[in-house]
Amino acid sequence: MMWFRKPEKIEQQNTEQQLNELATDGVNLSLDELMRYQSKSSLININAVRNLHGKMSGNYLARSKGRGMEFDEVRHYQTGDDIRAIDWRVTARTGTTHTKLFREEIERPVQIITDLSHNMLFGSKLLFKSVQAAHLAALVAWHAKSRGDRIGGIVFNQQQHTELKPRSRQQGVLHYLNTLIATHKSSIELQHKTSVHDAKADLFFEENCLRARQISRPGSLVYFITDGHSISQEAIRHLSSISQHCELVMCLLSDPLEHELPESKTKVNVSISDGINQQQLTLGDTRTADFYRYKAEVFNQTIEQSLTKAGARLLHFSAGQSIEHQLKDGVASWIR
Repeated sequence: MMWFRKPEKIEQQNTEQQLNELATDGVNLSLDELMRYQSKSSLININAVRNLHGKMSGNYLARSKGRGMEFDEVRHYQTGDDIRAIDWRVTARTGTTHTKLFREEIERPVQIITDLSHNMLFGSKLLFKSVQAAHLAALVAWHAKSRGDRIGGIVFNQQQHTELKPRSRQQGVLHYLNTLIATHKSSIELQHKTSVHDAKADLFFEENCLRARQISRPGSLVYFITDGHSISQEAIRHLSSISQHCELVMCLLSDPLEHELPESKTKVNVSISDGINQQQLTLGDTRTADFYRYKAEVFNQTIEQSLTKAGARLLHFSAGQSIEHQLKDGVASWIR
């Protein structure tokens, strides 16, 4: 359930303007709002952060030196070197036979794992976390397409998942975007049918981590988009395995209300619920606000420490502001 504060008129107008710019209502997904990220792909750069192993040919540089598209260095000729690689200019200049070395290029599939589970269907300011997750997935997919990479991955909610084999060109992106839309619609329908938290959903999250581990071939770039609320020790074990042979980037989404309570000039008692438990909070009370903020920080730090230990690179995004504004305001430096 989305919890909106009663904003000031100016704030409400700003929110409506942002939603219009994003071509969304903040709750549902449409192809139009995901297509707009095709023109925003330059906001990020998914070049390899670390060297990759592999034997395939493509756009990324491998550690191994051999015949390839990218010149690496010149060294003294050694027995067994390919005579076709002899650098005759350096040889003539030095009087000693030298050979050229090339750094082999490899192709790196981009796997995008997008969590659209029940806990992602929440937003207090601008967008549902699930909608923001889809926007981010679309941005990564369009950027990968612009580089000529193959796009695949998993889109899942609390009860079902869809695996997409890596595909190139625009058809691969469109297939992924349509899967996002269909899965998100199903997630909302399931949420309406079951208002309480399903304990099996956390287990299903673990299963999708396992499946991501199984489909991520060595050398892949894996973007995992989630809020981290369902991450367990078993899930961490699978993510650790992924990071050992792939580059794992965990995109953690959160809502402003998950960090601190709304400000209030007067004390107001409100009721909140996670679907099972219900609790009373007092807005406008300093002690309550400080304790709420402290508990949120502890929770987030625990998740971050576990993921960092698992070898993942962490990126943080808010559902309270557009992806584009966040990247331009500084998050982009974390990705580049």
